[in-house]
Amino acid sequence: MINQVYRLVSPRQFDITYKDFAINNRACVVVRPTRLSICAADQRYYTGRRGKEALAKKLPMALIHEGIGEVVFDPEGILSPGTKVVMVPNTPVEKDEVIAENYLSSSHFRSSGYDGFMQDYVFLRRDRFVELPEQLDTPAAAFIELVTVAMHAISRFEQKSHSRRDCFGVWGDGNLGYITALLLKKKFKNSKVLVFGKTAFKLENFSFADATYNIQDIPEGVTVDHAFECAGGSGSRDAISQIIDLIRPEGSIALLGVSEYPVEIHTRLVLEKGLTMIGSSRSGYADFKATVDFLTAHADVAEYLETLVGSVAEVRTIGDLTDAFEKDLTTPWGKTILEWNI
Repeated sequence: MINQVYRLVSPRQFDITYKDFAINNRACVVVRPTRLSICAADQRYYTGRRGKEALAKKLPMALIHEGIGEVVFDPEGILSPGTKVVMVPNTPVEKDEVIAENYLSSSHFRSSGYDGFMQDYVFLRRDRFVELPEQLDTPAAAFIELVTVAMHAISRFEQKSHSRRDCFGVWGDGNLGYITALLLKKKFKNSKVLVFGKTAFKLENFSFADATYNIQDIPEGVTVDHAFECAGGSGSRDAISQIIDLIRPEGSIALLGVSEYPVEIHTRLVLEKGLTMIGSSRSGYADFKATVDFLTAHADVAEYLETLVGSVAEVRTIGDLTDAFEKDLTTPWGKTILEWNI
């Protein structure tokens, strides 16, 4: 079977390549992408902000690691054509009894050195997708992968933090901050969730939070038991610094924001307070399964996620694809969803 793959060959330039794949490979299921979601990491490649060395090493490459699709062909005959699935971008090649699949250096991650979901068809191992219930087949389902990142971080926090969880702080008023705060509020119903950001109109969307604060105007006496840093980028340093100041002794700081550059940390206060820093990155099959089950059981959370749909673009041509990426750069809130009809 000849498959068309839509690769970024240089900043802001896509091209079509062709790959052959044997559809009788019984280890894989053929999936047609239906909805994809643009991530900030995709934009760093698209705009060339990853740096010349990284671009030279990883391009050409198909972008997008957030998406859903439907089964076209199952050589085992287990799944019917049209079955909706969430696609898992992380692809491990080995198992480790201690290290999770998303932290193994040998794992392949789509749209980060390996072709992502911008293809006519994606060939997935049977442990690389989760069936999607009909009620979750909405535009927001396209970025379930991002929800799994927050779910994974929270599960690591639960394993490693102390049991006093009266108050959580979430730093970051973007997509990841919204999702993380939402999940925390739902999973820890008796706890307060405070959100710290810098953009007033974004903070207005956090209606479920107990309080929101502009990082430049935090009232005296505000403290948290544990914190989740979801700022990333240039905001990581200031967010981590503020967290260290406001967090109570022996609290945990979950780091989710990605920064391209090293970040200075006030180690003296980290030591004095006995703080624990927990790094989290990406997710694995177990996180996808847990997330789909959670969203199925909590319809209100799934409805809140629809608030993050910033725009929906139908993609039928390479030109449509370029237009969608360019528009996403100017979208002030939420995620850009691609209706994949190319």
